[in-house]
Amino acid sequence: MTRALIVHRAGPGLSVQDQGRPGYLAYGLSRGGAADRLALVEGAALLEQDESHAALEMVGMGGEFEATEDMRIALTGAPMRASIDGVRVAWSASHSLPAGTRLSIGAAESGTYGYLHLGGGLATPSRLEARSAHMTAGVGAPVQPGSSLPVGEDGNPGSTGLGVDAEPRFDGGEVRFVPSLQTEFFDPAELTRFEAIEFNRDARGNRMGARFLPQGDGFQNETGLSILSEVIVPGDIQITGDGTPFVLLCECQTTGGYPRIGSVLPADLPRVAQAQPGASLRFRLLNLEEAIEVERCEQERRKGLHRTLRPLIRDPRTIPDLLSYQLISGVTAGDDLEKAAK
Repeated sequence: MTRALIVHRAGPGLSVQDQGRPGYLAYGLSRGGAADRLALVEGAALLEQDESHAALEMVGMGGEFEATEDMRIALTGAPMRASIDGVRVAWSASHSLPAGTRLSIGAAESGTYGYLHLGGGLATPSRLEARSAHMTAGVGAPVQPGSSLPVGEDGNPGSTGLGVDAEPRFDGGEVRFVPSLQTEFFDPAELTRFEAIEFNRDARGNRMGARFLPQGDGFQNETGLSILSEVIVPGDIQITGDGTPFVLLCECQTTGGYPRIGSVLPADLPRVAQAQPGASLRFRLLNLEEAIEVERCEQERRKGLHRTLRPLIRDPRTIPDLLSYQLISGVTAGDDLEKAAK
């Protein structure tokens, strides 16, 4: 049988995602890929594999899955209730998924986008140099129940039972941004107010972008809506006709004419994407030098993420092959454990 992940039940918006498709902006296709790309980095660290591997993105809730062979998995992004054959397993962690067992993933407990990673990654067909589904552009489609998703060969089949301290980003918080091409069109008082007040994530939003409702009036600028359409990218903060900010995300359009008050740093985009409806955010303006330093530090942190992994603390009652574990240094089997006890 082909090495595969069988999807018995699928939540809405379940899709295969990777780092996306850079380089197609001129053809009208935004990068796409995972809404929370940091989650891909965390999954790669947990499985000790390259972050380019494709994973399953779950929006709000997961599904039920079965492996055709013994596999390693990792769960990252928005925490969701997960269990293997009814036994609860930790989030932001790696686990063994034996062949024939059922992995059940429920609703998000906080945040929006959760990720299921597999050792070897999903090996679905590549389209335009990526495996990710870009729903807005019609490249690929959501994963349906009954699907059998091919899985690549795992180059490091041994290690599981590791956890990572996920960067807090699931309940709103501070979002840093830099000036954009139209920031100067906004009165300084409006810019000051933009930093001073709280915004709440609106229920309207998807992988294209997220709308944030301000406390008080909307934001006005000198030009209104007379700006010519030009290139836009994820992170741009457009101010729509009613003065409401709309932060563009991974599947945003490639051109737009709404004035942009600024652009969110890539390091903080996961916080925007993961904010649930009603979550509170504040925006803080940085100059270019400060932003470059933030991004440099974040890249270094991500590169060193594998060094922060820690063993999970497991309940011995839930480990069926307990005596095969190294309970005492140098003792690995039941017979040896008995001798050591004597």
